[in-house]
Amino acid sequence: MAASLKTLFLPVLLALASCQQVQQQAQPLVSQTAGPTPEYVGTTHPFAAEAVYFLMTDRFVDGDPSNNHEDQGGEYPTFDLPLVAGDGRQANVGYLGGDFKGVLDNAGFIREMGFTAIWMTPVVDNPDEAFAGGEPIEFGGAFKDGGKTGYHGYWGVNFFQVDEHYPSEGLDYRELTRALKEQYGIKTVLDIVTNHGSPSFSMPLDQPKFGEIYDRQGKLIADHQNMAPEQLDPANPLHQFFHTQPDIMQLSNLDDTNPAVLDYFVDAYSYWIEQGAAAFRIDTIKHVPHHFWKAFSDRIRARYPDFFMFGESYDYNANFIAQHTLEKNGNISVLDFPGQQAISKVFSEPASSFAELQGYLHLTHGPYANPYELTTFYDNHDMARMDATDEGFIDAHNWLFTSRGIPVIYMGSEMGYMRGTVEHQGNRNYYGQDNIEMAREHPIRRNLARVAALRQQLPALQRGLQVNVLLEGQRAAFYRVLQHQGIEQTALVLLNKGDETTTFAIDQYLQAGHWQEAQSGETQELEPGQHLEDQVPAHGIRVWVREGPVKHAELERKLGLLMAHK
Repeated sequence: MAASLKTLFLPVLLALASCQQVQQQAQPLVSQTAGPTPEYVGTTHPFAAEAVYFLMTDRFVDGDPSNNHEDQGGEYPTFDLPLVAGDGRQANVGYLGGDFKGVLDNAGFIREMGFTAIWMTPVVDNPDEAFAGGEPIEFGGAFKDGGKTGYHGYWGVNFFQVDEHYPSEGLDYRELTRALKEQYGIKTVLDIVTNHGSPSFSMPLDQPKFGEIYDRQGKLIADHQNMAPEQLDPANPLHQFFHTQPDIMQLSNLDDTNPAVLDYFVDAYSYWIEQGAAAFRIDTIKHVPHHFWKAFSDRIRARYPDFFMFGESYDYNANFIAQHTLEKNGNISVLDFPGQQAISKVFSEPASSFAELQGYLHLTHGPYANPYELTTFYDNHDMARMDATDEGFIDAHNWLFTSRGIPVIYMGSEMGYMRGTVEHQGNRNYYGQDNIEMAREHPIRRNLARVAALRQQLPALQRGLQVNVLLEGQRAAFYRVLQHQGIEQTALVLLNKGDETTTFAIDQYLQAGHWQEAQSGETQELEPGQHLEDQVPAHGIRVWVREGPVKHAELERKLGLLMAHK
């Protein structure tokens, strides 16, 4: 805008300031952009609209005791194998009964919290005995598999076959995914593994299924034969699925350079897509080289275009995990581990500052192909559960469901279940129907449902660009802006993680016009140059929404930079 026009507007602004007796900046420059409406969008991927509830299939709810197989395993039993601490605390490394029926019976509970996708631990067939090799696991132990079972699902044996602990009569995986989608509007995320099978060596005697892999017809196609990796014979057809170097403890190390391994997993996981899987979570993705994932993702997406995948690259270096997101490496999203580290700290420590979250966002010039497609979380089954107060969980959810990324919440977090515990201290303990009933009225769950509903209702919170205004101390303020395919929506998010009500007065990037608070329905009609003032209660959230195109020059410049460099 020309200097003469700014001079012309100045007396008007002074008059408004005097009349309304509020502190104001000079009127923002009004956009004079002509031509097509610019596009402002964080991501166009449909999966960005989802919120994901992560559950361990065996540890969720036992809906059908008839599939528990409590007598399975003989000398190496598999059901209910407690690890007990000296003070009486318990964990468990046996099966505990969770199944598809338990998931379906509680799909309403999950959907009412605002989740639209369920990620379950792997459902493929695992060995039928506890592992007799390795080092014995004990309460609080780590990196030991002796005495454990495949209750977690990550010790696959036949990747085309569902494990017998999960289906019920009339409820196989296909029926489960269909019922979740048709009755509850819930997608199913399949947890997949390609870098390892089951524990494969160090057993006193070779146990059935351990170190073995079967094809769709049930034919044995690979067998470690209880031999250490360096003892395997590359000329033996049953050994050719495996590397001759160890990787993770006694797990078989699958040979990613063997085309037959790639063919096997493309076929196996395509089969589960045919059964209704809507996305993949990829276990231990960093243990398999990029060339494998590029070939795998290209072949999957040739059959199922735009199929969403996100990997577990357990590393806190954003530059490292971001490599998976690049097109040349397969364009696979990742769980945001740097974000997890920051989020868990900030919301576990009341004196921490929102400023500590700034670094992991990488909204511009970052290493990720697209930061808005990352799956964001604060804990899971492989690490200590977040050790926060109820208010800390509420604050964490307010942040996760309004800031950039696709939120993922681990089962039980809706009531702070087993907070602070690691894997063999209670992190993976059985959740069960009784806890679900207690969780229904828990304050964490009530607040989670409210903020998840906001994200569900507002496309800007799902896919909009994030423009930070204030991340400091106990307060955060940022915009999410979406201008794409006929949607023109700006959401101003105000967060307070403090113990007292706080007042916000926002003028940066603020457009004039009609603003409505998304939960209460309150409105403010803002004139040019006014600020938006609001009080946010302790551990609360307020989201003000303006419909219509962006017509604020400073905001347009900022959005243009974000679009160019996200």
